Amino acid sequence: MTTSIGPSSENGRKHVVVNNHDNVATLLDAELALTTLAGGGPCAAGIPFGHKAALRPIAEGEAVIKYGVTIGHATAAIAAGEHVHVHNCE
Repeated sequence: MTTSIGPSSENGRKHVVVNNHDNVATLLDAELALTTLAGGGPCAAGIPFGHKAALRPIAEGEAVIKYGVTIGHATAAIAAGEHVHVHNCE
């Protein structure tokens, strides 16, 4: 298991990824206007603190993995950087 926390930066959202298999990052700041993750990668504007952003595209029906554990399945295709929450994950 690997834990990485993106550094706080005006150039990207601070976030945590705990496991190499994770396909979502948990956002650790309230910088809602930023559209990238610290260290690189897209992040949709407006995702609240503590919510998830997709690290890569996630196909409809594919497992959503956080902390190395399946937390649900995508109910629609999810683009890299998109907000992952109850509207697209069950």
